[in-house]
Amino acid sequence: MKDMLVRLIELPEVSELEKKLQEKEKIVFRRAIAPEKHLVSEWVMEQFGTYWQSEVEVAFSRQPVSCWIAHRGNQILGFACYESTARNFFGPTGTLESERGKGIGKVLLIKSLESLREMGYVYAIVGGVGPAEFYEKAVGAKSIEGSETSIYQHLLRKS
Repeated sequence: MKDMLVRLIELPEVSELEKKLQEKEKIVFRRAIAPEKHLVSEWVMEQFGTYWQSEVEVAFSRQPVSCWIAHRGNQILGFACYESTARNFFGPTGTLESERGKGIGKVLLIKSLESLREMGYVYAIVGGVGPAEFYEKAVGAKSIEGSETSIYQHLLRKS
């Protein structure tokens, strides 16, 4: 999987989509806070596995927390982290399978990228991309040639 590059200067506007999801679906988008670490971490572990759980826990060690969440009441629907594995990296991110296709992932992505822009970055890296078409369409991301060998290449694996 390749890394992708996103230009942060002119990100798409998502306030209308966020408002629509809030009104129609009762979804709240916000930055996670420290007391929720165990809940978000456990949810990510259950939905996406231990590697992403580790990255989420790093996001909670930052101030402010570098993890955005989407939830309806007490049910977590999705999350997105930045600056977990490396500086200026977006990810991991995921949406509950039953909630996909509504735009939740797009809102979380753009909220996270806006956070990176607020930190002073002009470009961001999406590491080890799976759904490249999603990133291309949502934020105009471009594949980084030669990035098949990435930060994850020597990742320790449970045997």
